[in-house]
Amino acid sequence: MRTDTPQPIRLSDYRPPAFLIDEAHLAFDLKPNTTRVKAKLAVRRNGDHAGPLRFNGERLKLISAAIDGRRLGDQEFAVDDEFLTIANVPDAFTLETEVEIDPENNKALEGLYMSGGRFCTQCEAEGFRKITYWPDRPDVLSRFTVRLEGPKSLSRLLSNGNLIEAGELPGGRHYAVWNDPFPKPCYLFALVAGELDMLEDQLVTMSGRTVALRIYVDPGMAPRAAYAMDALKRSMTWDEEAYGREYDLDLFMIVAVRDFNFGAMENKGLNIFNSSLLLADPATATDADYERIESVVAHEYFHNWTGDRITCRDWFQLCLKEGLTVYRDQGFSADMRGHAVQRIKDVKALRARQFAEDQGPLAHPVRPSSYLKIDNFYTATIYEKGSEVIRMLRTLIGPDAFRTGMDLYFDRWDGHATTVEEFVRCFAEASGQDLTHFFAWYEQAGTPRVALKQAYDAKAQTLTLELSQRTPPTPGQGQKRPLPIPVVVGLLDQDGRPLAFERDGETIEETVIVLTQPSATVTLHKVAREPAVSALRGFSAPVVLETDAEAKDRYIQLAADPDLFNRWEAGQTLARELILARAAGQPDEVGEERYATALGRSLSDQAAEPAFKALLMALPSEPDLALALQPADPAAIHEAREALLMRLSVHLEPELRRLHTGLQDIGEFSPDAAGAGRRALRNAALELLAANPRSDNVDMASGHFEAAANMTDAMGGLNALMQMGGERYEQALAAFYERWKGEPLVIDKWFSIQARDPSETALGRVMGLTTHPAFESKNPNRLRALVSSFANFNPARFHDPSGAGYRFLADQILAVDRFNPMTAARLVDPLDGWRRYKPELGALMKAELERIAAAEDLSKNVLEKVSRALEG
Repeated sequence: MRTDTPQPIRLSDYRPPAFLIDEAHLAFDLKPNTTRVKAKLAVRRNGDHAGPLRFNGERLKLISAAIDGRRLGDQEFAVDDEFLTIANVPDAFTLETEVEIDPENNKALEGLYMSGGRFCTQCEAEGFRKITYWPDRPDVLSRFTVRLEGPKSLSRLLSNGNLIEAGELPGGRHYAVWNDPFPKPCYLFALVAGELDMLEDQLVTMSGRTVALRIYVDPGMAPRAAYAMDALKRSMTWDEEAYGREYDLDLFMIVAVRDFNFGAMENKGLNIFNSSLLLADPATATDADYERIESVVAHEYFHNWTGDRITCRDWFQLCLKEGLTVYRDQGFSADMRGHAVQRIKDVKALRARQFAEDQGPLAHPVRPSSYLKIDNFYTATIYEKGSEVIRMLRTLIGPDAFRTGMDLYFDRWDGHATTVEEFVRCFAEASGQDLTHFFAWYEQAGTPRVALKQAYDAKAQTLTLELSQRTPPTPGQGQKRPLPIPVVVGLLDQDGRPLAFERDGETIEETVIVLTQPSATVTLHKVAREPAVSALRGFSAPVVLETDAEAKDRYIQLAADPDLFNRWEAGQTLARELILARAAGQPDEVGEERYATALGRSLSDQAAEPAFKALLMALPSEPDLALALQPADPAAIHEAREALLMRLSVHLEPELRRLHTGLQDIGEFSPDAAGAGRRALRNAALELLAANPRSDNVDMASGHFEAAANMTDAMGGLNALMQMGGERYEQALAAFYERWKGEPLVIDKWFSIQARDPSETALGRVMGLTTHPAFESKNPNRLRALVSSFANFNPARFHDPSGAGYRFLADQILAVDRFNPMTAARLVDPLDGWRRYKPELGALMKAELERIAAAEDLSKNVLEKVSRALEG
């Protein structure tokens, strides 16, 4: 058990760096266990700081240190587990250090490590201190020149920027020298060395410059990087057209690695990707993989301006680069995939991850005020809610002022590290609006709840809307301020036609009501007929909307709302109410039949896109439903949801079979939005049929799996068989493994689908899989595929009344924490909401958190997560 108490880092304690580094020359002699790193740094005091030099450094073996060419004696510096301290230094000087590190045994995957025989780095957030001594903070920006030296078996020697020199060395060795002309923080440093194949292309920018594009992958895998290359070119062009941002180097590189804690990393000019988010072909990747590759390639490229050229002053400003870049990549994906469908998917992800976070002990503002380990704040609040805040900003000031504000931000802060305050100030200046009140969105945790009541006066033809807001207390924030909340509202008549109205003397069909106080009343005039109110269109704010609308209004919206997000939302709301009523012991069978009939009409709508229909068919997930029912009873929710699925399957069987038969791929596979939408709807129809495990449905799923010509359909068939279980499922699993056992990314899918198995034997299966020869706990992808999938996406079995699921997860956390604290900490999340569940389940979850907290040598990463989960 830990006896020390790590001290948090606080935003209020921020001080400018004591020393700056203008130029950095690094030389790497790459060896698996004894890599030598020589650093020659041009250092100067920042302002009038008079203290000693104190640079971060962890797991480094210091060989030598020198100032201005003079080697320091042992009495002139001090080294401990975290710092190099030199008491007396001039105001400006050259610091030279040489250290030795052990990449091969670095299983934390931070700093410099090895993956598949190749050297690789991951420096965000604080990995660079494991490479050399440095003030490891984002507000120290330096120009890097990097020399890499190693055996020719490391055929590629890559780093940031432009290659300025390369050559042969004696003894079968070679070298390469890279220079990045743009100052950057050390967290953006990157190095990759090893045997890699290359896919090459080029792009002519809007100013006529030719940029070389290179993607490096495992030998033989270059064809699978073709879609990523295409996505990269499209994202570069999109950024020029949408934001006027042109790429600035002569070369842009991406490298795929198998062992990676994150999805990808935006290192300047040399992005490093988890191979799962870069490699794809129809045989091995699903449509969801293609879509994610497109999104993440764009995200990391967009960081070139929002994260690289302009970076964060400190890690409390993390949302400044991540939330903003998510907003940008969501805009790109919407243009590529369709705005309504993409918006629904983005909101589904926000609610699944961020809303749950806001309801638990780990709730925190978009800009936190303190942390123990910044690694723990790479969260949905920073990313997805951070994006939603920027979306609201655009709604409030308008698209033209927003674009002007973005241009001002780019011009003013290029080449600097800045803050959220300065970002918002640019939009205040561009719009002429006082955005002081808006900043509360960055400082206040929790999901606001907006109540909307309506009253229609037929004689006066007026509609009165009463709105109110409240944000439930979160840890450390018992009292909440009112927030500026834009609520987009439209009206429909009882036949589903848009209904015009008058507001402030203008006749319109849609308006934005900005709720700034705890409550407000708005009256709309010349409302000719009784309306169904379509509120929070496009999900105009990240809130929970509670209305007094009747079910009939939901059905009007489901049938005809021109805002497709609200059409989908109406269906979700109806389904949620039916499932929760049944879970509470009050089933509404008449309502369930009515819902099934309405859904059938929507599926037969020839004007609706297949991708949208597929989303309509998906019921709210069990974790989402658990957020709406407290204390949550996972078993009751599972049974109620399964009952509604069965009713839908039986009621809609003819239509589902028609869709399954009529949507088969004809011709060559295409990962575009249209092709992916058709496959999504066909597989959704099969999944819903599988809710009724009749023999003919088993035959259909088995035939679907066996005839699959692409991975999307293979996984669709395997998923349907998994839902029904039995011998045919086991046969399909065995056949799938035998065919794909040599493909790690595909076998991740094999582990993941078994982890989601809803049968009562699921936990035993998952535990058995941890001893499978293909299971690699030290590989984050494989660990997530099995352990995270089970804990996050199989609630009925994870929340087994015996507590066995909780014990299994706690055991995995403790085991992984010994070598990879960052990944271990992310496994804690499924336990943090223990207060939301039935007391008997909550007690078991809490007991496992306490067991983890009592463990010896617990990392700061896991300690912070577990402590907050217990205290919050």
